Amino acid sequence: MPQIKVIDQNGEAHELSASTGSTLMEPLRDADMVEATCGGAASCGTCHIYVHDDWRGKTGERTEDEGYMLEALEELVEINDASRLACQINLTDDHDGLALKIAPQI
Repeated sequence: MPQIKVIDQNGEAHELSASTGSTLMEPLRDADMVEATCGGAASCGTCHIYVHDDWRGKTGERTEDEGYMLEALEELVEINDASRLACQINLTDDHDGLALKIAPQI
């Protein structure tokens, strides 16, 4: 069961337990840190996060739909190389210690 290190929008640090096989969005949503309005379809952007530099190569590549959604958010919030949608990251035991920051919500 991976432990996820999260900095929320207020700059406070949290550690969440996540289930292997779930998406990263699920523990963040359950902790009321993201809305996840679309339920994981990469179509709302409310689970936008910034993955810590040390973990970017371990979370996989952005999906095509994820890229389009992040492009759509560019006028509303900062999008950078660390930007991901949490609903598109499938958790494994290798993600134990994953560090991220919740992006500003739109």
